[in-house]
Amino acid sequence: MLQNIRPHLRPTLLLAYPVVLSQLGHILVGFVDSVLVGRTGTVPLAAVSLGVSSTTVLMILGIGLSMGSVPLVASAHGRRDLPDLGRLLASSVWLSALAGLLLAGVGQVVPYLLHYLGQSPEVEALAAPWVRVISWSLLPLMVYQGFREFAEGLGLTRQAMWLSVLANVVNALLCYALVFGHWGAPRMGLMGSAWATLIARVLMAVLMAAYVLLAPRLHEYRAAVTRWLPDAATLRRLFDIGAPIGVQMAFEVGAFAASAIMIGWLGATTLAAHQVAINLASITYMAASGISAAATIRVGNLLGSGQLAEARQAGFAAYVLGFAFMGAMGLLFVVARHVAPLMYTHDPAVVAQAASLLLIAALFQVSDGLQVVGLGALRGLEDVKVPSVVALLAYWAVALPLGYFLGFRLHLGAPGVWTGLLVGLSIVAGVLLLRFRRETAPGAPLPAAARAAAP
Repeated sequence: MLQNIRPHLRPTLLLAYPVVLSQLGHILVGFVDSVLVGRTGTVPLAAVSLGVSSTTVLMILGIGLSMGSVPLVASAHGRRDLPDLGRLLASSVWLSALAGLLLAGVGQVVPYLLHYLGQSPEVEALAAPWVRVISWSLLPLMVYQGFREFAEGLGLTRQAMWLSVLANVVNALLCYALVFGHWGAPRMGLMGSAWATLIARVLMAVLMAAYVLLAPRLHEYRAAVTRWLPDAATLRRLFDIGAPIGVQMAFEVGAFAASAIMIGWLGATTLAAHQVAINLASITYMAASGISAAATIRVGNLLGSGQLAEARQAGFAAYVLGFAFMGAMGLLFVVARHVAPLMYTHDPAVVAQAASLLLIAALFQVSDGLQVVGLGALRGLEDVKVPSVVALLAYWAVALPLGYFLGFRLHLGAPGVWTGLLVGLSIVAGVLLLRFRRETAPGAPLPAAARAAAP
């Protein structure tokens, strides 16, 4: 098998590394916010954790919905179906923008629900206004995603990477200025990080839209757009693929958000430690999700051109890359578990608890990497509904109940909650690997994209 997948390693890497960097852009916003806000105290850091936990589910739901365009664009690109690509471009942007408006509106309701999560009053009071501002940033973020996912479906991944780097530099500078009141800016503390994120995401949306709408290399796809109003049939196709992806991602992120809420019952110090550890684990996860996105593009494109055997090998190449990367990250977490938390805070209690959680994070790195790569490979097959059911059962029927039992009934605290998440991730990784093997095995029924490409 290694001999068969070797030709796919380099193309997958070339697609993956820009996506890795642009995916990291989403999580680096939270990383910068956490690091800078952590310098202002443990309670503000805990408030960021609560705010991130209560809004990330909305963000991930929207991002997942927008990702439905990637396998469809990749498949149409493999067939050289320009009329379909024109319809996908217009409809992808419309669907993402409408979803962003809806999610931003829902986000304004979230602060009124924080009271029911059982968090300490001082943490809740700081988190509520932060959530309101961050929720408005979901609209420009989704506009960015609509243009970005179309470009990435064509294999154009570097543009989003550079825009993500630029936006993160802007976010870091603005966050530094607004949190601490440097360079003549008002000293806004925690709220400075929220406003910095909103401004950076508006910039991302404007620049990504400008690239897709003005770049000469994309002229033939713009010319294929017969009208910029959404096409009902294309919207339905995008929704049918994107909605299960968004739901699956929301189940996973929602499980981590629910775990943060449970950990918040243990106090602000433990919640701050959780925020440190989960933020570091999220960085490696988003890198692995870049490999996952490359798997979607490669598998979808090869299927669109009718090469099912090659699509299978490309998927397994992504699995090998994901395993190697996340295995290395697990070792790094073990080695740096006492040092990495110092980037966020020098509170000895927070650092000690975060170090213990990073040991568990080291264990689930491989499971996390394999499950997200499996999701990407299956998306390339346009297989999205069964993975959503797997995620629902593994995270909400196994991981969270087990985490609650270990953490609160057996009094293991935050490590018990994290152990439940480790079990859930491992189940998803194993089931998705078996499904990809079965769906691409010789003699298996052809996926829809392959049937469309067949003569």
